[in-house]
Amino acid sequence: MPCRCGKIRREDNALLKPKEGDQQVTKRTAAKYKIDRRMGENIWGRPKSPVNRREYGPGQHGQRRKGKLSDFGLQLRAKQKLKGYYGDLTEKQFKRTYVEAARVKGDTGENLIGLLERRLDAVVYRAKFVPTVFAARQFVNHGHVTVNGQRVNIPSYRVKEGDVIEVREKSKQMALVLEASQLPERDVPDYMEVDHSKMKATFVRTPGLGDVPYPVMMEPNLVIEYYAQN
Repeated sequence: MPCRCGKIRREDNALLKPKEGDQQVTKRTAAKYKIDRRMGENIWGRPKSPVNRREYGPGQHGQRRKGKLSDFGLQLRAKQKLKGYYGDLTEKQFKRTYVEAARVKGDTGENLIGLLERRLDAVVYRAKFVPTVFAARQFVNHGHVTVNGQRVNIPSYRVKEGDVIEVREKSKQMALVLEASQLPERDVPDYMEVDHSKMKATFVRTPGLGDVPYPVMMEPNLVIEYYAQN
C-alpha cells in the first residue's frame, strides 16, 4: 500500500506533534495533560485537565481556528486518542496489539479493546489502586503488584479471566494508593471485582467497547481503518 503522507493536511498535522514522535512522549518528557490538549478532549475525565479551561493545543497561544479533519485525520486522531489513553503507548506496542487483535477470531475493534483492557497496568488503573494510568505503569514496574500471588513487574503483562491482582502488603499504605481509592470521578467497572479493604481485584471477564467506562468516545473502528490503509 503506497504511503498516504501527501494527504496529511494542516489540520491533521497537529495530531502528530511533538514531531519527535512516540519515543519522546514515552519517556514522559511531556506532561500527560498535553495529550488532552493535543486531542482537545479530557480523555481521562480528570477535573484538572487543561481542556476544561482552554481549547487550544500545547504550545499555542489563544484559541485556534477549528479546521475540519480529513478522513485520514479522523482515523489518525482516533488512534492517537486510544493509544494515549493507555499511557501513550509507543507506536510499536500499539500496532503489535492491533496485529494480534486482527488475527483473533471476531470483531477486530472489540478484540483490540479487550487486549488493551487486559494489560496489567490498565487493570491496576481500573481497580483504582492508583490515580492515573501513568502511575499504574510505574507502580507495576517497581514491583508493587502480584498476580495470583506472584510478583509481576511488566506493565504489558496480560491478565486472564479469574486472575487475582493484589497490591503487595508493604505498598498498601502508599499515599497514591490511599488517594486513588477515594477518587470520585471514576467507578470500578463490572468486569472486575475489587475489595479496597484488601487492595485485591479479580479480573472477571474480558470487556467489549460498550463495557469500558471511557470518559470520551473511543472509535476503534477508525483505528482499524487507519491501519488497514497505512
